[in-house]
Amino acid sequence: MRKPRDFDAELKALEEKARELKTRKVQQLGELVVATGADQLSTDELAGALVAIAETKDAAKREAWAKRGVTFFESRSRRTAPESQRSPRGAPAQPGSAQSPAGGSSSQ
Repeated sequence: MRKPRDFDAELKALEEKARELKTRKVQQLGELVVATGADQLSTDELAGALVAIAETKDAAKREAWAKRGVTFFESRSRRTAPESQRSPRGAPAQPGSAQSPAGGSSSQ
């Protein structure tokens, strides 16, 4: 005869995993804020910018922001990766190159 499943234990394990994932997400978002320099903004400014971004339906703007984000992460990984592991794509990272030329001003 088969052993019955312990649904309570499975549910508890899933809830714990969900808590861990939420905690990791919050930590990573905080790290992202610091890494981008957005921790220099006031809480109100940061919240307002995030609300504006979340409400934006303009696909072109969203795509431009996404490209700018990719550029940001690629430039960071090139600066921290050993020479043999650096990405061959694009131009070499330069200090202060977190802004893409297509981005223009950050108050879009």
